[in-house]
Amino acid sequence: MKIVIKGKHIEVTDAIRNYLEKRLSKIERYLDHILEVIVTFSVEKNRHIVEITLQANRALIRAEEETDDMYTSIDKAVDKLERQIKKYKEKFYQKSYSNTDRKDLGYEEVSLGDDQSTKIAKIVKTKKFAIKPMSVEEAAMQMDLLGHNFFVFANDTTNKVNVVYKRRDGNFGLIEPEF
Repeated sequence: MKIVIKGKHIEVTDAIRNYLEKRLSKIERYLDHILEVIVTFSVEKNRHIVEITLQANRALIRAEEETDDMYTSIDKAVDKLERQIKKYKEKFYQKSYSNTDRKDLGYEEVSLGDDQSTKIAKIVKTKKFAIKPMSVEEAAMQMDLLGHNFFVFANDTTNKVNVVYKRRDGNFGLIEPEF
């Protein structure tokens, strides 16, 4: 497991680094094939923030915590990461989604309207990432694990880029391109 440690507005000491590595060594027993763990420490006013992003073969799991103490933030973030890994393993490894219909899971097809906005938005950030082929159910699970409102993925059945998103009513939506 490769651990990348970054610090924003803080110098990461050897004591913090050793404590983090000791805590992260315990998560290897929960998940095989962890490729990389990126940990970002930051301090804003009196808040000590720890953000951990774990990348495994078929999962990307993220946990973030902030407290008044860096060691407490590390403990809470690692505990949150462990809970998310257990949740991922329960959903992915123990249940079979292969024969499940999308409508049974609350997915519905969405068509986009022809509304054109007259405002021109300014792009302030560009993000690039590798898109892996996965099922709709797996993409929804990844979105939930990351805590995002949407997730872009390559649909393994159609080989097209799709977007799964969380609706205001708590259900999920799926956007499929039509060419």
